[in-house]
Amino acid sequence: MNSPPDAERPLTRPEGLDEFRQGRLLLMLAGLNEELPAQRDLERLSFYDFFAANPFLVPSDTAMRARFSHAGFEASNLSYQSSSQRFANNRARLQFDLAVLTARGLVRPEVQDRRVTYRATQEGRDIADSFRSLYADAFRRSSDLIVERLRRVSDAALRRDAKTWLRAESLMIDLYDRDASPQ
Repeated sequence: MNSPPDAERPLTRPEGLDEFRQGRLLLMLAGLNEELPAQRDLERLSFYDFFAANPFLVPSDTAMRARFSHAGFEASNLSYQSSSQRFANNRARLQFDLAVLTARGLVRPEVQDRRVTYRATQEGRDIADSFRSLYADAFRRSSDLIVERLRRVSDAALRRDAKTWLRAESLMIDLYDRDASPQ
């Protein structure tokens, strides 16, 4: 008996799809404040993009956590367990994603204060505005909240804090923390 074609394909997380990552990055860039070019360099974008997709890794107050939940994100997401590896993979792909978006005319690199920064073009903003899905809406809200939270943090402090946040021990689920006594 032959198995259906879907059973033969390996399961791919959305982050593994180039178009998904590039669309998410375009959503974020379209929403960034144009007056803050230093906030749009490769390093900052890697933090903003990853933490906007994984907002519960960033310590925040109850009200902010509620806003992330209302946007559709879950604090108990099991993928938070491998956050440091996923951050490294995401960061490695970011340069490629920016190059593709630039080649398509959706993003424009600029040099600002001896840094290469990125800005969505009008066409890129128009395409980002056309994205209509629950995830796109949730990511827009999360991105706005994360950028607002992190933009005032210095580059050095952000690198230091991110190392702590990516450990995510407080979010790990102990599968063995159950009462093993017979009922």
